[in-house]
Parts: sequence; structure tokens; C-alpha cells
Amino acid sequence: MSKKVNILGTKFLPINNETFLNSIISDCENHQNRFVVTANPEIVLAARQDKNYQNIINNADYVVADGIGIIKGAKILKTPIPERITGYDSMVYLLDWANKYNKKVFFLGAKPEVISKLKEKISSNYPNIIVSGAEDGYFKDETPIVEKIQESKPDLIFVALGFPKQECFINKYRHTSDSIWMGVGGSFDVLSGMAKRAPIFWQNHHIEWLYRLIKEPTRIGRMMALPKYLLLIYKEKYFKH
Repeated sequence: MSKKVNILGTKFLPINNETFLNSIISDCENHQNRFVVTANPEIVLAARQDKNYQNIINNADYVVADGIGIIKGAKILKTPIPERITGYDSMVYLLDWANKYNKKVFFLGAKPEVISKLKEKISSNYPNIIVSGAEDGYFKDETPIVEKIQESKPDLIFVALGFPKQECFINKYRHTSDSIWMGVGGSFDVLSGMAKRAPIFWQNHHIEWLYRLIKEPTRIGRMMALPKYLLLIYKEKYFKH
């Protein structure tokens, strides 16, 4: 693997989508235990404020750039990262692969109604996937979920609890199953059809964030993370000793 790129304390792998996905599939076929973080500027800022969370992320096997802000930040710091690797697109690619080879997949997170719809979608769109479990994120006791994972030994485990909860959960329990453990944020909402992803035009022009803001104006508080992040990037660039 290439030397990691340090963006405000979070260490990213400077790899492209093809290399990343091929590595994950190889790891999965060899029953390797892997922890994947797809990090955006919000996660980088949260990690900067919480050293324990930052350590959890930096101890993951793969930390990839999910967010055009990470790509831009890396370029500004003259430590370029080849391309954006989104959690959603990676998950869909891995589901296609899992469907082709009858792999076992565990889904954890999101609202009960989202998980219900997700199970329907998986059944119709990925009929060859063996669903080891599909649990919503509103649990009070982690033990039954962890036991189910331990017993079923899934090939892939997608955790949609939002950051930092999903990374903390994976870090705490990854030893229970030699699987690919991946935090996927709000991806179940989109995959289930309960939320709509930005159209291709918005994706290609790297303004998905603007599309989401127009659709959900209440996200304005979260969106303020981006200018704060860029300010810190420029501070790092010009005032680092």
C-alpha cells in the first residue's frame, strides 16, 4: 500500500476505486478481518476534536476519501489522493459481487422502516445474497446483535449507525467475525428507496452536498463543517512549522 496521506490528523490511503475494491474482494475471499472507513470532512473534524475517535479511525485497515472536500484538501496540501471513493458506491459494488458469488451479508443500522424496505430490495435485486441479519439501529442491547454476527460469520458487514457510532461499534466488535466491516452512514436510506441520491449531474460536478441542502434545509448546520474544514486546511498549508 502507498504511504498514507495525513489530512488534519486522519490518515488516508491514496488509492483509486479499482485498487480499493479489488483489495477488499481479495481480503473477503481470504476471510481476512478488515475495517473500512469512508471518511468525509465532517468525520475528519470530529476526529480532530476527539483523539480516541481519531485513533479508532487511524487503526482501521482502509481509510478512504468519501467527499470531494478530502480530495481538494489533499491537493491544497500537495499530498494528492487519486479519486473519491464513496461508501454508497462501494457498498453497491460489493453487493453486486456478493450476489454473484452467494456471499453472506449482515446489515445493521438505520430506522426500522428503512430496514424493512431494505430487506425487500435485497430480496428482489440481490436474490443470491444470503442475508445473515438485518437489524435496525435503534437497539438498546448490543449483545444479541453481536452474538448473531458471531454465529453467522458474514462475509460482509455494513454498519449504518452514522459517525462516530458506527466506527466505535466496529472497533469494539470486529474481533467477533473475520469479515469486511464497513461503516456506510445513510446508505441504507438510499438503497432502500426511502431517500433519493443526488442525480448524476450533481454527482459529476461534486455538488451532491448542495442537492442535499436544497432537499433538507435543516442540514445547514452540518454543512458549515466544510468551510471550517477548508479554513483549517489553509491554516495547515500556510502556518505549519
